[in-house]
Amino acid sequence: MKVAKFLCAAALCCAMATTSFAGEPNPMVSKSIATIEDQLGALPDITGQERIGVLVITLSNPYWVTMKERYGEWAKEMGISVEVMAAPTEKDLKSQLNTLEAMVAKKYDGIIVTPMDPFNLIPGIVKADEKGIPVVCSGPEVSRDGLKQAGAVMDGWITATFKDQGRLCAEDMGKKLPSGSEVAIIEGIPGAGQSKARREGATEGFEKTGLKLVAVEAGNWDRNRAYDITTNLVKAHPKLKGIYCANDVMALAAVDALEVAGIKGVTVYGTDFIPEAAEAIKSGRLAGSTTFSQAAWTRGALVYTLKLIKKDEDLPEKLSVPITLVNGENIGQFQGWK
Repeated sequence: MKVAKFLCAAALCCAMATTSFAGEPNPMVSKSIATIEDQLGALPDITGQERIGVLVITLSNPYWVTMKERYGEWAKEMGISVEVMAAPTEKDLKSQLNTLEAMVAKKYDGIIVTPMDPFNLIPGIVKADEKGIPVVCSGPEVSRDGLKQAGAVMDGWITATFKDQGRLCAEDMGKKLPSGSEVAIIEGIPGAGQSKARREGATEGFEKTGLKLVAVEAGNWDRNRAYDITTNLVKAHPKLKGIYCANDVMALAAVDALEVAGIKGVTVYGTDFIPEAAEAIKSGRLAGSTTFSQAAWTRGALVYTLKLIKKDEDLPEKLSVPITLVNGENIGQFQGWK
């Protein structure tokens, strides 16, 4: 179990959300935060004693490492305690549940969870309900039917249209490739919410733009597996012209595999816009990625949870964070993106 803890005893700063990070804020980040503020309203009164636990998927993935950093930055500004925990790997469903149950025992004022699949965290959510700890689902949804059958309640939801992450990449690829070009998808773990949505979005985008989807393979969010899949894909489909990967770790592995094989002319897109992907887009190795502002997302999750702790009844059922496409044409607009 990996833990990152952020504590600040200072009182809540009165500064606006867009000034919480050093330097001039990226205008698109500021706009995303404003979208969240419009849905949530003002911060509640904070004493500085509030304790929030955050359960992400794994800190072995750089995407979740930067998400942890964003939570830490907001914790410092808000003057609250935020503790981030994670499972060892992307596929360790049992460990993630065990971690949530340990968090419930620590009696946080509120807990934010990102589930690995729709069902694995439900027993822990039941225990949180029994302790009166509000829980917010952040990201792919916990099964609503599963919650109902277990007699559990999810107190809030923050999400994005993950389907758009795949769709936007596929549509952008369609602008670069001739109609009828052969393309493939490397998804994450089959059945996982984000993986399924991104695969479906990419499939729809390829259909819309007239590209021919010849293969869908499960990369399980794993760099080595995605590398091997790509190596085999280009052998099985020598006319392959494009690959959409459901995260940047796999996309960068696909790029590496193509370069090692000496194959050119295959366009690769990913999702998450991790720092390594940003550099690859700038250099032209990666065609693009889709993302949302982690600063907006984490602020929204924390403010939502704080309002639940303060028993604020004027809350939306769900927060929605906008998705954006990054490619070689607009990468310059993402300086300072968080």
